[in-house]
Amino acid sequence: MSLLVVGSVALDTIETPFGKVEDAVGGSAMYFSASASYFTDVRLVAVIGEDFPGEPLEFLGRRGVDLEGLHRTEGKTFRWIGKYTHDLNEAITIDTQLNVFGDFHPVLPESYRDSEVVFLANIHPALQLEVLEQVREPKFVAMDTMNFWIEGEREALGKVLERVDMVVINDGEARMLADEANVVQAAKKIQEMGPDYVVIKRGEYGALLFTPGDIFFAPAYPLEAVFDPTGAGDTFAGGMLGYLTKHGTFDTSCMKSATVVGCTMASFDVEKFSYENLEDLSLAQIEARGERFQALTNHEPLALLDGDA
Repeated sequence: MSLLVVGSVALDTIETPFGKVEDAVGGSAMYFSASASYFTDVRLVAVIGEDFPGEPLEFLGRRGVDLEGLHRTEGKTFRWIGKYTHDLNEAITIDTQLNVFGDFHPVLPESYRDSEVVFLANIHPALQLEVLEQVREPKFVAMDTMNFWIEGEREALGKVLERVDMVVINDGEARMLADEANVVQAAKKIQEMGPDYVVIKRGEYGALLFTPGDIFFAPAYPLEAVFDPTGAGDTFAGGMLGYLTKHGTFDTSCMKSATVVGCTMASFDVEKFSYENLEDLSLAQIEARGERFQALTNHEPLALLDGDA
């Protein structure tokens, strides 16, 4: 099956308590593609400026990512400047420069329009709708969004939610979207808006998967060092959608496994700046960490009613 992602490719300047990088390659589509490429073929649609370096594109090419939909145009690449305090769950935005991304309208190459799985990364809901008008008969569509669109583009966002199978957002965004303080109730209200599956990212606390009639929790992998959480959510989504596309099924069992894979890939991303730690992974490394994930939560049934109390 084929996997299409439409989103941003950016140059980020990031400061964390553990260091600082300038013009590091980032963007939702970049992290997503790097992660998903370990499981399936990826088609990328985004825009970059004249100043975007060639090496990251060579890396994506080596990973087998189809770059026909990546357009280089006159002007500067989208830039984000941000920092993190010791609370690595929340980024502080210092400056955002849309540059060429400000005029971005996704145009899918003809060969992309038959994509079977689609991920609409965090872009304007109107652009997400433009993508949905161009793909023919996708089998599964997932989306991301953020508080800016929830607050300012509620009507357009609602139209997107009606047409997708899954939404991937963080817990604060879920509460805002549903106008509900309790995250479980929020997920149920979001399901009523359209998507059968709601994935709520909880940073260092893992992720919750809500399916029709079921809830699944995957913890975050306990790491000794976390350098940069930028892109972790998109890396999570890439792992999850890449795994689902690889297996070509979207039942609850596969969804649960895909959620663990997403958490696994995100754990690699945060160990270094930018996509550096996603460059030279092996499937053996991913599988080994996935097995350790399983060991974290695998235990014998509780015998609370056996023996003397």
